Amino acid sequence: MNSTMHDHASHNPDPSSTVDSLAGGGHAVAAGATDPVCGMTVDPFTAKFSATHHTQTYYFCSMGCHDKFIAEPGKYLSPAAATVAPVAAGAQWTCPMHPQIVRDAPGACPICGMALEPMVPSADDSHAQAEIAAIRRKLWISIALTTPVFLVAMVPHMTGWHAPAWTAWLEFVLGSVVVLWGGATFFQRFWTSLRNRSPNMYTLIGVGVGVSWVYSVIAFFAPSIFPAAFRDSHGHVGLYFAAAAVIITLVLLGEWLELRARNRTSDAVRALLGLAPKTARRIAEDGSEQDVPLEQVVKGDRLRIRPGEKVPVDGIVLEGRSSIDESMLSGEPIPVEKQTDAKLIAGTLNQTGSLVMRAEKVGAETLLAQIVQLVANAQRTRAPLQRMADRVARWFVPAVIAASLITFGIWAKWGPEPRLAYALINAVAVLIIACPCALGLATPISIMVATGRGAQMGVLFRDAEAIETLEKVDVLVVDKTGTLTMGKPALTDVIAFGGADEGRVLALAAALERGSEHPLAAAILAGAKERSAAELKVEGFESQTGRGVTGTVEGHRVALGNRALMEAEKVDTGRASSQAETLRIDGKTVMFVAANGVLAGLVAVADPIKPNSVEALQAIRAAGIEVIMLTGDNATTAKSVAAKLGIERVEADVQPADKARIVGELKAQGRRVAMAGDGVNDAPALALADVGIAMGSGTDIAMESAKVTLVKGDLRGIVRARELSQAAVRNIHQNLFFAFFYNSIGIPIAAGVLYPWTGWLLSPAIAALAMSLSSVSVITNALRLRRASVD
Repeated sequence: MNSTMHDHASHNPDPSSTVDSLAGGGHAVAAGATDPVCGMTVDPFTAKFSATHHTQTYYFCSMGCHDKFIAEPGKYLSPAAATVAPVAAGAQWTCPMHPQIVRDAPGACPICGMALEPMVPSADDSHAQAEIAAIRRKLWISIALTTPVFLVAMVPHMTGWHAPAWTAWLEFVLGSVVVLWGGATFFQRFWTSLRNRSPNMYTLIGVGVGVSWVYSVIAFFAPSIFPAAFRDSHGHVGLYFAAAAVIITLVLLGEWLELRARNRTSDAVRALLGLAPKTARRIAEDGSEQDVPLEQVVKGDRLRIRPGEKVPVDGIVLEGRSSIDESMLSGEPIPVEKQTDAKLIAGTLNQTGSLVMRAEKVGAETLLAQIVQLVANAQRTRAPLQRMADRVARWFVPAVIAASLITFGIWAKWGPEPRLAYALINAVAVLIIACPCALGLATPISIMVATGRGAQMGVLFRDAEAIETLEKVDVLVVDKTGTLTMGKPALTDVIAFGGADEGRVLALAAALERGSEHPLAAAILAGAKERSAAELKVEGFESQTGRGVTGTVEGHRVALGNRALMEAEKVDTGRASSQAETLRIDGKTVMFVAANGVLAGLVAVADPIKPNSVEALQAIRAAGIEVIMLTGDNATTAKSVAAKLGIERVEADVQPADKARIVGELKAQGRRVAMAGDGVNDAPALALADVGIAMGSGTDIAMESAKVTLVKGDLRGIVRARELSQAAVRNIHQNLFFAFFYNSIGIPIAAGVLYPWTGWLLSPAIAALAMSLSSVSVITNALRLRRASVD
């Protein structure tokens, strides 16, 4: 079986080739076939899962192995393919510190020398793991070579042992291998920094290690050319192969730790990518079902989602009823009931029932794909706080080189004997300990983690500036319809007068509304269906703009509309006036129903307040943020809704331009304004606000105009977003403090400022360790945001 697999793989290892999935069928094979995914032995006559690939049938121990094989058959049929780190076609790479650098392949940033990262992380982090493994191998080899060099160099100083001549050759050979092979990448980046005139940390490493190694090589082969200032009390010129090798080894250690930590900053995005299943179960025209790779699903396909499976693409429910866990996209743990015509989101988890769906959005069009792209883009933007770090970093490396030269000069003139040896070592220590990476990473690494954390909670930031600005907001301007309310009017009241009953009144109203396109018509029709009202036919339907509708139902002239329509139809509404006003005060829209010129009753429709709006607004006010409601509704309805929500300031009957004007006036007063809305009419105000917040359930133009999107349109997301913003800004300040404090303390110590009082000097090797750990400490601090308690 294995030989057969390899034969097929060699003929066509293309993972995109067609895979035909079968259930317990296929060509007969010998008993004891091997699962190509996990390697387990499977009996082909009893196996429940199998797949045919290029006329060859393979058998699997479980559905999990079966689905993995269907998604990527070449990976399991070609052993060589599994060892190559995959890189997605068309992938682009960028620098975490300099997002303006974009390349078509991995490499090093020409500005800072850091390893480039994928602009959009892949669900499979094999490439990153391969890079980490390569550095780990180089690190262990360097440790093995550096250890004897270090021992040979240090033991004579510690024990008084007189080292034989061959030990110098050992230092030279092994130390040079570590420097020239282990540090080859660092020297390449050093040369690139010189060529591009972009001094960075590798400039400092290259100068420091290069000077130490070149000095040692000359001292080893031509010690006689050195003056007395370089010689110790025994007349020997010191060799620093051990120091150079230790520096390279410790920088490799730091880079390995840093890459591991940086790889974790993309965990949130990879978790989102991992939500999408690899396959979908497609229903053919003849009713047969087949598992196909997700890439083969197209719009209009009918798909089955079984209990425990993930929704493969965005679409709507055609058949069935179930509960869907949408927590990974919305942050809400309560499952959502789904039935016919309900929307489904790719990556969410079906729980109990079986559903048949129609694919509406596939590939990059799905909400999940858009979220991943939005998060990835936001992670590469620069926060305003970064500008200060950029200004400092621009002059940092030249300043460090100047400090190193000054250190050399001071020690060469006033230091103890051998003065020049002390001068060289301390100058190198100054070069090595300074780490501009810690300063450069302080802001972007926190933004990356915070953006990913937000996506896990259903809060999408468009850019880094939104994260930094949101924590300063002191006023929230919020639209009513669709933001505070459900945005879907619902029938709330049916009141009958005279001899009519409520069922008859509702049936008459629904008959007229079947021919209407008014937004309230859908609410009345839905209410009539829920209450099982009789379905009546209408003739002579007529719509009167601004008033209502009329028509003939079962021979009776029926009118449905406001008071103006009733007056035109000469219908007396006096006995219903008080009830109608009571309903209006309660925030409902009231319509009168008349038959043959006599009032038959009234129906009331309201846009229900979102269940979580009250709780969310209480938390927002508790945070010291003023809430202002803007709406195009009439003042009576607006004030009623505002009273229920505890909102004191209301602006009613406003047009889209008025919303933008009010936002502008607040900004002119020095307020930091956030605007939350969901409609096209909110777009101007969303764009003008310091932070625009769009409801994910709203219009595309609203989301395009906003800097923050709440995936499920729950206002509690604003509270989460602001708390995350505060945590992120606090984290950035901590990182900047660490970076500035580290360098302001480390450089003087490396220069030997404590030597006159304590006799302490900082070895270049210790300086290298400190330099490496400084970047790791900044990244580790940023990773704490992954556990930020902002729920």
